Amino acid sequence: MKNAPDSAPLVIHVGREELVIKRRYEVASIANDALIAIWFVTGSIMFFSEQWTTAGTWCFLIGSIELLVRPAIRLTRHLHLQRVRSRALWSRSVAAPSSDSSQDY
Repeated sequence: MKNAPDSAPLVIHVGREELVIKRRYEVASIANDALIAIWFVTGSIMFFSEQWTTAGTWCFLIGSIELLVRPAIRLTRHLHLQRVRSRALWSRSVAAPSSDSSQDY
């Protein structure tokens, strides 16, 4: 697909703080997914033995609860980013308009 000669490239501005927040929640999400896998694999292995069936059931229950944590992580991340963005917008609107003299050192 060719770019039209007069088309401008898409520029997205993302603050450093927003990137840090996204990375932290991504790590939390990955760790949660790994825990889910561990609980379900452990529970599955335990189901091979009659003696371990109850413990395996508990592993499945814990894994299911971990599945509920996934949307909680996503929602928390969304709210956190919204707070950061609104704070950034507020600080820009409160700041005095810049002029050439404000750039003097």
